[in-house]
Amino acid sequence: MTLLDDPRPISADSHALENADVFEGLPEQFGDEAPRIVSKEGEGDFIVVPSMPNRSRNVAYMCLAGTRLDYETPLPREHATKPSAGSLFDPEVQAYVKGGYAAMRPGLTDGARRPDDQDIDGVSAEILYPGWFPMFSLPNLDLMVALQRNYNDWMHAQSVASKGRLVGLAPLPVQRPEVAVTELERVIDLGFKGIVLPSNAPRGRRYSDPEYDPMWARAEEAGLPVAFHVACMSHVPDWMKAMSDRDPIVTYAGSSILIHDTLVELMVRGVCAKYPNLKFVLAEFNAGWVAHWLDKVQQGWGREFAKDPSSTAPVDVLDIWKRQFFATIEDDTAALQTRDLIGEETLLWGSDYPHTDSTWPCSTQVLDEMFESFSPETRNKITRTNVANLYSL
Repeated sequence: MTLLDDPRPISADSHALENADVFEGLPEQFGDEAPRIVSKEGEGDFIVVPSMPNRSRNVAYMCLAGTRLDYETPLPREHATKPSAGSLFDPEVQAYVKGGYAAMRPGLTDGARRPDDQDIDGVSAEILYPGWFPMFSLPNLDLMVALQRNYNDWMHAQSVASKGRLVGLAPLPVQRPEVAVTELERVIDLGFKGIVLPSNAPRGRRYSDPEYDPMWARAEEAGLPVAFHVACMSHVPDWMKAMSDRDPIVTYAGSSILIHDTLVELMVRGVCAKYPNLKFVLAEFNAGWVAHWLDKVQQGWGREFAKDPSSTAPVDVLDIWKRQFFATIEDDTAALQTRDLIGEETLLWGSDYPHTDSTWPCSTQVLDEMFESFSPETRNKITRTNVANLYSL
């Protein structure tokens, strides 16, 4: 019995909501640098790092889609798009904000109950990414290693409790490449089906550096896809800091730029050539931009070689994409229109539950509208079989 026996879609991009178990033992070992759960009367539950107050976050903001069934009148939704985000001041949202974990849907904190939320949405399973993104960029590397190890143990237990309907991805501490390989071996033994890395290499490094070769080689050997999720960064690049005075809508609309450096490191600077069977997933960057961007990379690579024939001769980056890359989409109809260019086998649909961008709880209706002019075969690939085959479900 496999998930492919269930005809419902599989979300290739959903999220966990970390609870106190993930941070257990860390404050005792690392003091004020360690994250922990703090309850504030009348304000809710927070993930707090005392030494870095700017990283404190009310946990409700990590799962606002879970409030949508609380509205007496459903949030408005345009054709083939996710529901409106609503307002942070809506009473339904404020109940989550002030009520903390106790006010939330049980499936957000209990892997055994998460299938209840999946059934409401018409989804058979979810590939699960972390919810608290700072776990990829903590300055204390000993703490980060310990936290990611805690998270992986917790996520393994959540997946087991869900009876296979949650497929958690394991973060690795790439700031210490040799430790990343050690943790990779451990999560392989635990049965994880994929890993998730920061969307940019640590400061001063590139993913094409030789020190990462053992990690790439072992992931390829084990058949574990490597995922990168938007906003899960090892650090904030200087060029991004320089953009802080731009209109925030510009930043939101251009979020795909956060993965471009990494793609060039992988596709152009040798990683894909060395490890042609290693698969990579771009999560929540959407894909309507991919065809145009690959064309520009091809032109740029050709121009570089023309100026310096001693550099690596260009190969077809579209072939590399089709062989090794996947991108998740939510309600990205532009990506569907370019599927013949980038390959419909490279697209994976995801609900992004329980985040604000999620299609939950009406993913079935959104997909019906998105794919109304496409064949059942195309819909089945993008919403189900591509992700099942990628993660060996």
